[in-house]
Amino acid sequence: MHFPEAASEAFAVEFGRFLDQTDGVGKSEQLFDLLSAFALNFDCPWIAYGSLAPDQKGLKPARSDPAVMLNYPDEWQERYFEMSYDRMDPIVKTSRNRVSAFRWSEVYNDASTTDDERRFFDEAATFGLRSGISVPLHDPDGSLAIMNFAQAWDGEFQNRTITYLQLAALHFHLRLAKSATSSGIEEEIPNLSPREKECILWAAKGKTSWEIGTILGISLNTVNFHIKNVMRKMNTASRTTSAIKALKFGIIEL
Repeated sequence: MHFPEAASEAFAVEFGRFLDQTDGVGKSEQLFDLLSAFALNFDCPWIAYGSLAPDQKGLKPARSDPAVMLNYPDEWQERYFEMSYDRMDPIVKTSRNRVSAFRWSEVYNDASTTDDERRFFDEAATFGLRSGISVPLHDPDGSLAIMNFAQAWDGEFQNRTITYLQLAALHFHLRLAKSATSSGIEEEIPNLSPREKECILWAAKGKTSWEIGTILGISLNTVNFHIKNVMRKMNTASRTTSAIKALKFGIIEL
């Protein structure tokens, strides 16, 4: 794919608009929505962001960092944790040793990549994430955040595309860090995925994780994954407190 001059100018305009739109925005979900809209200019319908502490192996939020934010298909999210891919995610491994964005195809074709790690990419493709790039975002304290952009087709990302997405990811990361240090006056209503709402609704009705899994047709580990996500987004220490807050916010109804 080549970038005609007119297209290049259009992308520059869209990037400028993205910067303007995020100026002054303090809510993480709103920032994520703006980045998602910008990524669509490059045919990337799916993005994912998460933070890791220096000693973390899997892509789970570090303490005091914003929750993992992503719009990946629910089916792939569930499969990811059912297969324990969070323990061997090749994107995380590569991001720890890279300072600039990289194509997933580079990792797939690398001689050091194992068959299990290649299976991770092959399976992601069956859920629609056929190609992608990752942007490592290293902080001075040793923590790491990763932004992923994924496409539904097999073509390679062009260098110019990677440059724009990397700049957008860095801007998003910095805006997020800035908003985290400022104290908000009113509590933000968390944005739960449809599956997270289902799990916390059944938890509010007194169902165990095993019972919820049976009702929804998903594994026990997947139920616990979604409920832990809800607890993280709600900033609570128990599923009961999370259910109460979800009811209070009007996210679920009994």
